Amino acid sequence: MKALLFLGLLLLSVTVQGKIFQRCELARTLKKLGMDGFKGVSLATWMCVAKWESDYNTRATNYNPGSRSTDYGIFQINSRYWCNDGKTPRAENACHVSCSELLQDNISQAVKCAKRVVSDPQGIKAWVAWKTHCRNKDVSQYVRNCGV
Repeated sequence: MKALLFLGLLLLSVTVQGKIFQRCELARTLKKLGMDGFKGVSLATWMCVAKWESDYNTRATNYNPGSRSTDYGIFQINSRYWCNDGKTPRAENACHVSCSELLQDNISQAVKCAKRVVSDPQGIKAWVAWKTHCRNKDVSQYVRNCGV
């Protein structure tokens, strides 16, 4: 019985953690999903944003007490504007997606929503990580030796 309980807890922890992409694996995936150059944003810049927003973790979440919103997934997409989590006041859901869909190991919905965010007038500036860690920096290290 203890072994089954341990196995159940182990499986639960893996499920909660989600997929943490390896750097080059994510670079290849984002390239395949059309992120390289989308709205003038380089693949290396998207990789920098994903690194600093979620550390490449598909299940990353971050609650923002000031706005009572939550950031979801590999790109930390905010529930106040972009997705519906059923608990954020005055949510707009501009991506027309449930926030839980942004936490999937298959990141196609997260990429689709990130493309919607960057298409907004604010563009890549919507990401705090871009302003803090990527803007005016050499971001080539995020795709170096990945063959992309």
